[in-house]
Amino acid sequence: MIRYSCDVCKRDLNPQFDLRYVVKMEVFAAMDTGGSEDDDSDHLQEIQDILERLEDDESDDIGEEVCQTLRFDLCPECRSRFVKNPLARENLAAKAVGFSKN
Repeated sequence: MIRYSCDVCKRDLNPQFDLRYVVKMEVFAAMDTGGSEDDDSDHLQEIQDILERLEDDESDDIGEEVCQTLRFDLCPECRSRFVKNPLARENLAAKAVGFSKN
């Protein structure tokens, strides 16, 4: 039997009794050309050139910088918190200001 656990709180999730949510995220580099819509550039050719350069490069690090797919299992409670604040913005704001714990 496959065992699942919440990737946030680490709670074990029983597939027969517990509801489990899957979050899939794709992070990829934006390919802004900076040109106008009337530009006669061949954008498909530019993308093909980039892909060919990536295939020629032996470093896997560049591939992850261009596109990365992530998958997470969440329990119902963590899913609810994630949906309300998917980018964890309040956590970032509190860290940026750097208040002391007095």
